[in-house]
Amino acid sequence: MNNIYEFTEMDQYYFGHATHYDLYNKLGAHPVNIDGVEGTYFAVWAPNAQRVSVIGEFNGWDTEANIMADEDAIGVWQTFIPGARAGQMYKYFIIGYSGEHLYKADPFANQAEFRPGTASVIADLRNLKWTDDAWMKKRKDFDVNTSPMCIYECHIGSWMKHPEIDGVPEGFYNYREFAERAADYLKEMGYTHIELMGIAEHPFDGSWGYQVTGYFAPTSRYGTPEDFQYMINYFHRKGIGVILDWVPAHFPKDEAGLAKFDGTELYEHKDPRQGEHPDWGTKIFNYGRPEVKNFLLANALYWIEFFHVDGLRVDAVASMLYLDYGKKDGQWVANKYGENKNLEAIELFHHLNTLILGRNKGAVMIAEESTAWPHVTGDVEKDGGLGFSLKWNMGWMNDFLEYMKLDPLFRRGNHYKMTFSTSYAYSERYILVLSHDEVVHLKCSMWSKMPGIYEDKFSNLRAAYTYMMGHPGKKLLFMGQEFGQQREWSEARELDWFLLGQDLNRQLQDYVRDLWHIYAKYPAVYATDNDPHGFVWINADDMDRSIYSFVRRSPDGKKNLLFVLNMTPMARPDYRVGCLKKATYKLILNSMDPKYGGDAPRSRKSYTSVKEECDGKPYSIAYDLPAYGCAVFVYDDPDPDKKKKGKKAGKKSGKK
Repeated sequence: MNNIYEFTEMDQYYFGHATHYDLYNKLGAHPVNIDGVEGTYFAVWAPNAQRVSVIGEFNGWDTEANIMADEDAIGVWQTFIPGARAGQMYKYFIIGYSGEHLYKADPFANQAEFRPGTASVIADLRNLKWTDDAWMKKRKDFDVNTSPMCIYECHIGSWMKHPEIDGVPEGFYNYREFAERAADYLKEMGYTHIELMGIAEHPFDGSWGYQVTGYFAPTSRYGTPEDFQYMINYFHRKGIGVILDWVPAHFPKDEAGLAKFDGTELYEHKDPRQGEHPDWGTKIFNYGRPEVKNFLLANALYWIEFFHVDGLRVDAVASMLYLDYGKKDGQWVANKYGENKNLEAIELFHHLNTLILGRNKGAVMIAEESTAWPHVTGDVEKDGGLGFSLKWNMGWMNDFLEYMKLDPLFRRGNHYKMTFSTSYAYSERYILVLSHDEVVHLKCSMWSKMPGIYEDKFSNLRAAYTYMMGHPGKKLLFMGQEFGQQREWSEARELDWFLLGQDLNRQLQDYVRDLWHIYAKYPAVYATDNDPHGFVWINADDMDRSIYSFVRRSPDGKKNLLFVLNMTPMARPDYRVGCLKKATYKLILNSMDPKYGGDAPRSRKSYTSVKEECDGKPYSIAYDLPAYGCAVFVYDDPDPDKKKKGKKAGKKSGKK
C-alpha cells in the first residue's frame, strides 16, 4: 500500500519529541489515492482509548463500519476509507478509557460543519493555487523594528453584512467577498495590516473566536478553506499583511471538542488546579506534554506556512505565564522552585518564537501580555526573553484612555497619564492598541468615551488619534473607531456605516486616513520606535494649559516631525513652541482644519524658527493653536555629528 499519509515510526519519534512540525499533514483527514482507489485516510491521536472508529456521511454514521487500527506505541489510530470524499461530514466514535462512548470532532480537521453542528468535514487542500509570490518574497525583507505597521483589527462577521436573504446565512460576507471589499478600504485608509478575530472554528459567536474547537479549521461561517486561502491571497496581492488571533491559552469544555478527548485528560492537565481556568470555565493545555506542545507548534506553523499568514497575535499570554493567573489560594500549584511562573509555558514560547521567526523571515509574533513580565520581546538566547516580535502596550492604553475620558477641566491634574508611557517606551518593542476589548461590555465606543458636546467628541477623538500616531510604537485600531462608531461593538450586527452619511463622521474618517498616510510616509514616526534618539519632548510639563509638544526624529535627521497637541477647548492664539534647531517648519496636518470638521481659521503653511528661547530650547516658532488643536510640522535637522565628520573627512582629502 502506497500512502504518504501513513503515520510511521519516524512520525511517532518526532511527535513524541514535539518536533513533528508538519504534523497537520499526517493527522486528520486527507483525501488520497491508494493503489488506484480514491478515498480518505484518517489518523487521530487517542492513546488511552479502547477503540476508535470513523463515522460519517460515507458510512451512515455506523460505529462498526470503519474501526481504526492502533498499531503504534504513541497511540495514533489510522484507517483508509474508500469512497470517503471532500465535503462529507465525519466524527470519531471513541470508546474511552473507562468505557464511555464519545463522539468527537477531529482535532486536526481542516474544515468544520456550520454551527450549531459540531461535525468535522473532509477537505481537500492538495491543489490550492497561490499567486502571492511577490508578497512572500518581499516579506522576507520586512523588519518589524524599522518598518511602518498600522493594523486594522477586524471581526469579519460584524464588519459588514448582506441583507438577510435566503442562501446567505445571517448575512455573513464570505471570505472572498470580504477580501474584495475590505482590501480596497484598507489601502485607501493607509493600513498596512489587518488582524482578524475569530478565524479558527468556534461554536459560540459570543466568544468572538476565543474558545476554539477546531484549531486547524478556518471557521465555516465565512466559507471553505479554499475561500479562506483566496482571502489571504487577495490581501497579499493588494499589499496588505494578514495577522490572525491565536488562542493557545485555553479551550472550551464542549463535548465534541478536546476536553477529555479519549476519556482521559489528554490535552489538558488532570489536576484541575493546573488544568482549568475557574473564571473562564475553560481547560488549560498541558504544555509539558510533548504531543500537546507539538499540537500547538504545528498549528502555529500551519497558519504561517501552509496558509501564508504573516503573523499571529497570541491571546492571553499572561494567563499562560502565571500559574496563579485568575486563581485564589488553593486553586493553583507552584512550580518546582515554589514560584508562580509556568516553566512549561515559558519553554513553549521559547520554542514557538524561535521556530516561527527562524523559519519565516518577516513574519511577526505578537504578545497580548498585560503585566510587567520582563523581556517579552527580548532575545531568547541573549536576554532570556520570550522572543516575541512585539507586545501590546496595555499600560499606555489604560493611561491614555483614562486621560482622554476626562473633562478637560480635570486633565490638568492628570497630565502625567500622557507622559508616563515614554519612560518605559523602549523596555519592549510595543504596539499601541485600541482594540475590541476597549469598546464592549459598557466601556463605550471610542467616540462615546470622549467628553463634551457632540462636536467636541470629534475634536477630542482627532486629538487622541494624533497623539497615538506620534507616540513610539506600532499602531492598532479596532474597526469602526476610524469613523466615530457611536454604539458599542456587537458581534451580532454590522458596523454603523450609515454614520458616514453625516459630515463629522465622514470627516473623522478622512482625518484618520490622512493620519495613517502621514505615518507611512515619514520614517520619523516608525523607523525609530525602538531608539530613544527618535523621540524628544519639547514640553512634557505644560499641565496648566494641557498642551504637549514633542519631536519624532528620523534615522537620517531629515523629515523630522514636530507635534503640538492642545487637549482643552481653550484656543491659544499666542502659542509659542520651542524648536531644537533653526529650520523651516512646514505644517502638514491641522486637526481643526474645516475639511476635518474643525473651525480653525486658515493658517500659514510654513514657519521659520527664530532665535528666541522657549521650552528650554534655543529656537521657537509662534503658531495660532486652536481649541483642541493638534498640529504636525515637518522639518529637516541633519545630525550635527554627521556634519562634523564630513568636515574632517573633507580636510583629510584636501577639499575646501
